[in-house]
Amino acid sequence: MAKYRIAWLPGDGVGSEVLEAARTVLDKVGLDAEYIHGDVGWEFWKTEGNPLPERTISLLKSTNACMFGAITSKPKEEAAAELSPKLQGKGLSYSSPIVMLRQLFNLHTNLRPCKAYAGNSLNLRDDIDLVVFRENTEGLYSGVEFHPIPEQVREALNTHPKMRRFNNTANEDIAISVRLFTRAACQAIARDAFEYARKHGYTSVTVVEKPNVIRETSGLMIREADRIARDYPEITLGKANIDAMCMWLVKNPQNYSILVATNLFGDIISDLAAQLVGGLGFASAGNIGDNYALFEPTHGSAPKYAGQYKVNPIATIRAAKMMLDYLTEKEKAQQVEHAIESVIAEGRVRTYDMGGSSSTIEMAEAIAAAIQ
Repeated sequence: MAKYRIAWLPGDGVGSEVLEAARTVLDKVGLDAEYIHGDVGWEFWKTEGNPLPERTISLLKSTNACMFGAITSKPKEEAAAELSPKLQGKGLSYSSPIVMLRQLFNLHTNLRPCKAYAGNSLNLRDDIDLVVFRENTEGLYSGVEFHPIPEQVREALNTHPKMRRFNNTANEDIAISVRLFTRAACQAIARDAFEYARKHGYTSVTVVEKPNVIRETSGLMIREADRIARDYPEITLGKANIDAMCMWLVKNPQNYSILVATNLFGDIISDLAAQLVGGLGFASAGNIGDNYALFEPTHGSAPKYAGQYKVNPIATIRAAKMMLDYLTEKEKAQQVEHAIESVIAEGRVRTYDMGGSSSTIEMAEAIAAAIQ
């Protein structure tokens, strides 16, 4: 019997190709694991009305961790239009399976390292070493939305004086998405960021919010970060507004190390930070909870490239490296990291985004061959 059971969710588009690349590297490093395929993604939405079938949720509950490929996600009206005829008109509403998984398994911490590898010509600078901590289950991604707004919601909102200017706007002409924070989630993501900084020798944590405008929710996050920071006197707590941080990351990314933010703002700055070190082909994420974790590249399904084995698999291979760390296979994780560094530094094998013509699998095979 294998030591680990790993849920294997390719998803849509290039998801199966980048996971195939990751498997090439995991096999070379000798991870003792059984990889169990799970159904997820757009085809299951179209044919079953559910992009995350219950059988897949049950599968994940029987595994140690999950590797996730990529999914296609479309707006509400487009998603409804692509349902099979037998499912049309049944009131089904599409929800992103990756967001559902984060909430179902309380994968509260989204960990996104953005590291400039030596020899990567796509780096903005070669001294960038950022890690984004993104709260993963709340905020504007909590899924609490209304359109049109129910009358009881309208009545409650009308108790706020700033709703007066909407008095003449009909319920069907208002859409609401709730930016919902809890104190516990704010504390958890801040503490995770400080713990990581202490463990890995970083000297600063910067919380990224917008408390001068979004006073109550951002204010809660800032206050809880302040409280958590008192337990880590050797680490400096910085604070920045999301708009200013986007500018400063482009101007002086070397000045920052650990960034912590709530869901939407963390999503924004992690993609920006990824571009500083080569783009989404290098951007991996760990969705980590108290009892389970899911690892993924942060790029989408890239349907125009599906079947071509063209996309850069380094993001997914780095996600596999993060999974090895999570499983406490530290030596294997370091072997993978050193192999990635070696292949990028050598520059012989490069995918299209790096200015080369190597395939997804050729990149994976080069990294596997560099594993000592």
